[in-house]
Amino acid sequence: MKQLIPAGIAGIGHWVPDQVITNEWFAEYLDTSNEWITKRTGISERRWLTDGQVPTDMFKGASEMAIKDAGIDVNDIDMIVVGSVSGDYTAPSAACILQDRLGITNDCGAFDVAAACSGFMYALAVGAQFIETGKYQNVLIVGGDAMSRMIDKGDRATAVLFGDASGAMILQPHSVCKRGLIEDITIGAQGAGAKYIIRKRGGGADPISHEILDEKSHFIYMDGRPVYRFAASKMIWLLDWAMHEQDSSKLGWMIPHQMNRRILEQATAHLGIPPHKVLHNIAKYGNTSSASVPLLLSEGYHKGLFEKDKYLVLGAFGAGLTWSGARILW
Repeated sequence: MKQLIPAGIAGIGHWVPDQVITNEWFAEYLDTSNEWITKRTGISERRWLTDGQVPTDMFKGASEMAIKDAGIDVNDIDMIVVGSVSGDYTAPSAACILQDRLGITNDCGAFDVAAACSGFMYALAVGAQFIETGKYQNVLIVGGDAMSRMIDKGDRATAVLFGDASGAMILQPHSVCKRGLIEDITIGAQGAGAKYIIRKRGGGADPISHEILDEKSHFIYMDGRPVYRFAASKMIWLLDWAMHEQDSSKLGWMIPHQMNRRILEQATAHLGIPPHKVLHNIAKYGNTSSASVPLLLSEGYHKGLFEKDKYLVLGAFGAGLTWSGARILW
C-alpha cells in the first residue's frame, strides 16, 4: 500500500465586506435591543455584502490573500474546493466561477461542497486527501457564505445571528510548506436532524413560486432549541476527540465555529480548557457559516498568534446536521 504524504498549510487568507451592521440597526425595526442580542449570542455587529456585491467577491478576496501568502502563481493550483451553500448561482458551482475570476487557465478541477457551517472543514477533508495521495501539489480550499442573502431580515430568531465572510487556504505536501501539519480530520452527519436548520421551500422538491416568495419559506428556518443542544454536545465531543491521548501542554489554540458565545464558553469550561486558549471573533462578525473557522484561523495566523509545534484544534457544525474537526500541528 502506498504511503500517504502528510499535508500542510502553505497559505491562509480571508475577506469580509466593508458594510457593518450593528445590533442597533435591528433594534430600529425588530422587537430587540443591543443588550438582548449581546447577552444571548455574544454578537455586537456583523458584515453584510452590499447590493452590488456577490459571494464570489468574498471568495476571490480570500483566495488571493492565501495564494499570495503561499507564494505561488494562480496556475500552480491543481484543484479548487469551495465549501458554501450560497454561491453566485445554483449552477454552475462557485468554484468554477472562482477559477475564472482568479484568472486560472490550467483547466484544474473545481467543485463545491455543501455542508453549511461545516462546509470549509468538509472541503478541507476532501482537499487534504488529494495532497496525501500525491495526486496534487497545490489545492485551494475556500469556505464562505453570504448569509445575508438567505435570511428573513424580519425574523428576529435568525436575522441577528448571521454575517457574510470568506476564508481560504492553500494545501501542499508538508515537506514543501513545512508548517500546518494536518494530523487528523473527522467529519460526520446526522441526517435525521435536517429539519432543524433548513430552507423549507424553493429547492428541487418545491420550486420557487409567488406563493413561496410571499410566505418567505425560501429563507433559512432554524429551530433554536434542538440546534443549541446539538451544537453544545458536538463542540464538547469535537474538542475531546481532537486532544484525546495528546499532550495537553501542546495545545496552542482552539479555533471553534463562531455560532454562540455562551455555547463556546460552556463547552470549553466543561473540558477545562483555559479561556485564553480559545480564539473568538463572534462579537465582530457573528455566525459566518462556512467562513467562520477559516476567518478565525486567518486572523489568528496573520496576527502572529500561532506557535511552532503547538496544536490548533478546529471544530464546526451546521445544517444537515453536520459536524467536523481537525487537529493541526503548527
